[in-house]
Amino acid sequence: MTYHGFRFAEVSNWPGELTPDSIEAVVVHSDLSRIGHFRCSDPDLNQLHSNVVWSTKGNFFDVPTDCPQRDERLGWTGDIAVFAPTAAFLFDVQDFLEDWLIDLGLEQEHRDGMVPMVVPDPLKEWPIPPGQFSEPDSTAIWSDAAVWVPWALFWAYGDSGVLARHYDSMAAHLRHVEGLLSTDGTWSEGFQFGDWLDPLADPHEPWNARADAAVVATACLYRTSTILTQAATILGRAEDATAFLALAERTRAAFHAAYVTDEGTITSDAPTVYALAITFGLLEGQLLERAGERLARLVREADHHVSTGFAGTPFISDALTRTGHLGDAYHMLLKRDCPSWLYPVSLGATTIWERWDSMLPDGSVNPGEMTSFNHYALGAIADWMHRTIGGITPLEPGYGHVLIAPQPGGALTWADCALETRSGRISVRWRRETELALDIELPPGVSAVVRVTGHPDLQLSAGPGGLQHTARFSADRAAHETSSAPGVPDATR
Repeated sequence: MTYHGFRFAEVSNWPGELTPDSIEAVVVHSDLSRIGHFRCSDPDLNQLHSNVVWSTKGNFFDVPTDCPQRDERLGWTGDIAVFAPTAAFLFDVQDFLEDWLIDLGLEQEHRDGMVPMVVPDPLKEWPIPPGQFSEPDSTAIWSDAAVWVPWALFWAYGDSGVLARHYDSMAAHLRHVEGLLSTDGTWSEGFQFGDWLDPLADPHEPWNARADAAVVATACLYRTSTILTQAATILGRAEDATAFLALAERTRAAFHAAYVTDEGTITSDAPTVYALAITFGLLEGQLLERAGERLARLVREADHHVSTGFAGTPFISDALTRTGHLGDAYHMLLKRDCPSWLYPVSLGATTIWERWDSMLPDGSVNPGEMTSFNHYALGAIADWMHRTIGGITPLEPGYGHVLIAPQPGGALTWADCALETRSGRISVRWRRETELALDIELPPGVSAVVRVTGHPDLQLSAGPGGLQHTARFSADRAAHETSSAPGVPDATR
């Protein structure tokens, strides 16, 4: 009554001739409906995306585990905190993750609001190995799963009941963390995973990242408090919304006072601290511009190799894109030597690895700790692929109003992206020839803003029969051509 994640099996002492028909391997995972799809002109990117899908299946087995193949298989909170948006696009995971969030809330109830590192938490029954961890308490990103996961579900499926059902847990987490802050308002005391598994860290010291752990934690606190402010407002919790907004503003001020210089340099000057500050909205104006330039410079100095760990990797591509460095984001995505997303693909990987170099170029296994060949967290890049390459971004929770804005880059010549939303199927297909051609499908009642750099926005609104629309964008002008399938009305311009 157990299961094992594996790619290869060795059989000894088989009686007679062993053939491929002698053994049957059964794929098992929780029953999840596939709703999101992506393909493009680069076969390696398609394999990367397939690897993300398979790692999701391999780890979504009753609880969202960190890995299915070694004697661990625990619901580590940090992994799902950063991966939830990707999971919610690929599969309908609302019931699956809400079930897990109930477990998270129950753990909290017995621990004064603290969210443990794993849920359900068997570690509380085991003695802590000397020198490994300090006394358990809430930690950034890992414990933030209490807030980031329901928020991702709300945006994916548009059900505010998710926020209502888990609001007490979300608020309890933030209030508990508020009691852990230093006198200067930063989250700089206690144990933190920080930018776990920085690729430049010693294989035996996965915690030894370049990004300052307190900077990471304080940035995450700001994101969590802004999410809680919005959630409380949506649910009509005006008093809580006011309190959480005040905490967010204090945290932002504390972050700037403690970690940001007048020139825009952030303490530890590592890619992760800029990626988080940019994507979480901690910077604006000239500071935002300078942070974007500094991040791009650091990425180039690393020769576009990935130089971030668990904290920074899910956000660095968005940070580059938002600050006008889309080319650098593509260059990093398409890099094929280690550390990069495509390095494992080049070695034949069929799932996402825990470390960029879980397997070394000579085919040997990384000798350090924390080496897994099925670990979905670094596959969070698929979320950026869906939105930036595929071009589908919700403008409101549940995709009732969407942004269609593919941003081609690298040598890609086409991409197809589709999502079965609660309202129906949204799909975007683009091709780069002499023009950029877009084929857009919207379900009934869904509206869209179509945005292509250098052209005015196009407004679309699907009537009762849905909508299919073709738009062509040339270098110097935008020409729109509408095609109607049976039962599908002409586009509304």
